[in-house]
Amino acid sequence: MNTRVLTGITTSGTPHLGNYAGAIRPSIRASTQAGVDAFFFLADYHALIKCDDPQRIARSRLEIAATWIAAGLDVERVTFYRQSDLPEIPELCWMLTCVTAKGLMNRAHAYKASVDQNLLKQVDPDDGVTMGLFSYPILMAADILMFNANKVPVGRDQIQHLEMTRDIAQRFNHLYGGEYFVLPEVQIEEDVATLPGLDGRKMSKSYDNTIPLFEGGARALRAAVLRIVTDSRAPGEPKDAEGSHLYTIYRAFASTAESAQFRAQLEQGLGWGDAKQLLCERIEQELAPMRERYAELMAKPERIEDILQAGAAKARKLSGPFMARLREAVGLRAPAKPAARGAAKDKGAAGGKARFVSFRDEQGLFRFRLLGTDGQELLLSETFDDPKAAGRVIQALRGSALDELLSLDGQSAALSVEGRVVVRLAAEHLPQVREALAELAAQ
Repeated sequence: MNTRVLTGITTSGTPHLGNYAGAIRPSIRASTQAGVDAFFFLADYHALIKCDDPQRIARSRLEIAATWIAAGLDVERVTFYRQSDLPEIPELCWMLTCVTAKGLMNRAHAYKASVDQNLLKQVDPDDGVTMGLFSYPILMAADILMFNANKVPVGRDQIQHLEMTRDIAQRFNHLYGGEYFVLPEVQIEEDVATLPGLDGRKMSKSYDNTIPLFEGGARALRAAVLRIVTDSRAPGEPKDAEGSHLYTIYRAFASTAESAQFRAQLEQGLGWGDAKQLLCERIEQELAPMRERYAELMAKPERIEDILQAGAAKARKLSGPFMARLREAVGLRAPAKPAARGAAKDKGAAGGKARFVSFRDEQGLFRFRLLGTDGQELLLSETFDDPKAAGRVIQALRGSALDELLSLDGQSAALSVEGRVVVRLAAEHLPQVREALAELAAQ
């Protein structure tokens, strides 16, 4: 069973060298792994929250799309689309908004930071706060839940948003009595490169200390590298390689052997000017072929548009049917008429789909049922104090072979997850349960 991974890129600026080493390159490499179903999207709705310059957003969309494609993203293998090309995204966002507590949004870090700044300025706490800023974690949740992503690579500052997404998904599932949304997991990228900028701080547009990736060509790259701050040690004096920003950046682009040689040269007294020249040459080995491809794409924006439209069509094959199911769930569409029981027996899944249904019992504890294609209850879980625990068990049942969880005792059967019996049922029902779980695993 493939793991679905989703990554969004806000279209409010031009990618720089730090973006490439820290996000673009590792994400592209991860998308080529076996068993990974990767989704990459241009988050242009999110850009509206922080940028009111339409020309900048339009330009950024082109630059970011061209950058990812030029860097090697296989648009045939992954699903690569523009957020605003999927009308289902804002529709789902509104559905989720209607089940999200305002108190949850009050706790969002970005909103709280804006309020704190306003209080320091002694102005109204909500001065300058738009509803876009206040509720953008819900839009982020819609991006993730639309495709039921299993894992979402984020920085540590985004963990809260994933936790909010899980809370919103659980609330929706509970209110509407179904396992509509998978609860996504955070994927922290601990080992990706964090490059220092020209002044030694983290490379960031906010600090105006970035090294251009493709824009301006090799000349702009070299000009930026030459401005990297170094100490005053003269040529011939041993350098502190570990404390050198040049060495940190060099390691992000070189092999272990190349990095060791560069370090030795620094410690033997290589001049900073010569070291910067070696750094430029090493980065150029990787970027020059990509920059050529980038220039070709930027010269033909219609080619980028074709790729994005193809990606949107691919994405909507999933988002369209899913939204139809959600509209039915919330009552915006009439439920499909169930097939006659005899027809369901003849046609199997034509009578419906197997599904889990979560609910809260009379004691306030959490349980779930597994329903067959004809709506018949196949199993009923034990109770859980925490809805998240029930959700984890459902995920385990979806993703594991039944025999791995099964124990038999005469005419009774039990399913155990993490050492705990979570379901008891009659052994005679096992064939139907096995069939239903197989169908869910294939969905």
